[in-house]
Parts: sequence; C-alpha cells; structure tokens
Amino acid sequence: MATKLSFQNVLAHLSDSNKDIPQSHLKFYSDLDPKNLKLFLDVWTRVQPPRKLILLDGLLSHLDSDSIVSYEEIGRALLTDPDGEVRARAIRLLVESDDPKLGGKLVDIFLHDEELAPRMEAVQLLGEFILLGELEKVKEDQQRKIEDALISVIHSEDDSTLRKRALESLSFSSRSEVAALIESAFERVDPAWIATALRAMGRSHDERWNENVVSMLLDEDPQIKFAAIEAAGQLIIEAASPILLQVLEDEEVDDDVATAAIWALSQIGGDDARTYLVALIDQTEDEDLVEFLEDALENLNFTEEFNKFELLTLDEDDVDESDEEE
Repeated sequence: MATKLSFQNVLAHLSDSNKDIPQSHLKFYSDLDPKNLKLFLDVWTRVQPPRKLILLDGLLSHLDSDSIVSYEEIGRALLTDPDGEVRARAIRLLVESDDPKLGGKLVDIFLHDEELAPRMEAVQLLGEFILLGELEKVKEDQQRKIEDALISVIHSEDDSTLRKRALESLSFSSRSEVAALIESAFERVDPAWIATALRAMGRSHDERWNENVVSMLLDEDPQIKFAAIEAAGQLIIEAASPILLQVLEDEEVDDDVATAAIWALSQIGGDDARTYLVALIDQTEDEDLVEFLEDALENLNFTEEFNKFELLTLDEDDVDESDEEE
C-alpha cells in the first residue's frame, strides 16, 4: 500500500538535490499555515542555491497555470533571503497580493536593495499598487509614497532599465507630474525610451496621447512599433484599426508584432476587425494560433458588449438629468 504523501515528505524530497521536484509536490507549498511555513524555512536553510531557484521557478509556473494555488506566505517569508535571485522570485510570488502593508516593503526593496533583480521585480509590482490606489483600494498617503519613490528613481542616475520600468509603473497614476515625464521620455532619441513612453501612454488610459501613439504604429524600429500597437489597443484608438490591418497584411511582419496587432484589434473592436479575425481562423491550421485567435475573438465580443453597456448607461444618465431639469 502506497504511503500518503505529507508535507514533511515533500520537504525531505526538497532537501535531496539528486532528485527532480515532481509537479505533484508543488501544491503542497500553497497556503502554508504558520506551522508548515516554519518547517519550510527550517529546511530552506539547508537547500542548495540552484535547487532553491528550481523550486521557486516551479512554483511560479504553477501559479500561472492554476488559479487556486497561492504561494503568498512563501513569497513574504523570502523577501529578506540572502540570495538576490531568491528575493526577486519571492516578489513575483506576491503578484496577486493586494495587501496594502506589502507596499512599504516593496518600496524599501525598490530603493535600497543591493541587487538589481529584486528592484526590477519590485517596481513592476508597485505599478499594481498605484492602480489599486487609483481605484481607492490603497490609502492615498501610501500611494503618494510609492509615487514619490518612483519619481525619485526616474530623476536619478540609476540603472536605465530600472528607470524605464519606474516610468511605466508610475503611468497608472493620475498625478499631475506624470504627463510631463511621459512626454519627456517620448521626445528622447533613444528608441528604448520612446517605447517606454508609448507603454506608459497605453497604461495611462489618457486619450491625450492618441496622436502620438498612432504616429508610431508604422515606425521602422520593432520595439517602438510593438509598444505603439499595444498602446493603441489599451487606449481603444479607433483610428488605429486600418493601420493595424495594414501591419498584418505585411508578409514580413514579425510574429510578436502580429500577435500584438491582433490583440489590439480585439480591444478596439469593429466590423473590420471581426471580419479579419474570423477569416484568419478559417485560413489557419496552426492549433496554437487558432486558440489565440479564438481568445482574441472572445475578447472582441466582450469589448463590444462592454461598449454597448457603457452607451446604455450614458443614455440612462441623460434621461435622469432631463427628469431632474423638469
């Protein structure tokens, strides 16, 4: 009779670097109570560094594919691990956390960690906290501290990539200084900064950037074109649709650019986009591409239903205002 697998068995297996970590073990690390978290941390000190990263990469992959599991307890516990790569992965395990208390820890890592990898992960997650702040799910003073931290790094001589990611995260904010920072990045000569500005424009959901985004949809630089296409979808720029269809008609179009253009069309909606997606599904034999196109078509349906709901709501508001005037 087979012995029932326990968390102690799983931890004993983790300690043995000569054995692979089975997929079936990963669920045991989910939602750890204080007792099992302590057992995990006691064993963790004896696990070899490469083995630690293998486990954490497995947990991250499992987190992406299974909406039921949560590794938040492990993520929080490993934020102070001596290994920078472990700290970076720990932050990624917290991607679904909306605990306001986490914001302060992430700011500290973003500003003061001695290694770049954890800071890069922290800045990504700080963007989510700003978005929560805009939705009034994070206190205003905490949101302000996060924004101040991001702005300080953007203005610094710190790592260029970190500064770009800081601007992208800050762009979720409605704070008045943000537009000037985005415009400054857009006016740079460096294509990487222009692409960053375009990503920030898309995340801002501010239609003031529509013309800037459209102007870059056919840019020769792939990273600029890709960022502009993504932004066009996020901003739901109807004038971009014909240009996106033009991009897709190019036989030499890069696969990533084509995928971005298809998804942007599904976000913008319209009869031409629907006709194109349906025709492409009929012409395609690649199963993965068909699945992606079907997802895009489903997203287009959602987009159009949402737009109808928005219009209906606006019409009802107009009727209410007329009643009040009478």
